[in-house]
Amino acid sequence: MLAVVGITASNAQAKKTTAKAAKVAKVEGAGMAFETETIDYGTIAHNADGKREFVFVNNGTKPLIITNTQGSCGCTVPTTPKEPIAPGAKGIIGVKYATDRVGAFTKTVTVTSNAEGQPTKVLTIKGTVLPDPVKS
Repeated sequence: MLAVVGITASNAQAKKTTAKAAKVAKVEGAGMAFETETIDYGTIAHNADGKREFVFVNNGTKPLIITNTQGSCGCTVPTTPKEPIAPGAKGIIGVKYATDRVGAFTKTVTVTSNAEGQPTKVLTIKGTVLPDPVKS
């Protein structure tokens, strides 16, 4: 009985992954399809780890070249893949928000690439940094 449940769960997971992959439309040329275009940090502590990742796949037929990533301010620092992303391969754009700034934030990262039909893509990060607890 336990083996049957494991196989069923495994098959369900495989179907979910396949269904997700099927939603990404193929494009001629280079493509860039993100798992999410907004990262919500939620409510985080002052000076918490501000590193997050935007994951994407090249859904095109040619290599994807990211030529630039630019944060909307100095508090948002993106990292860019240096090598071309092959068709069907995943890539990551890292972003680090300066969590020493207390309060709500919404910032953007502009990605410039050779992606067909969308050479410029704007990604969003948002959240709230809590102040340090008051010490008595």
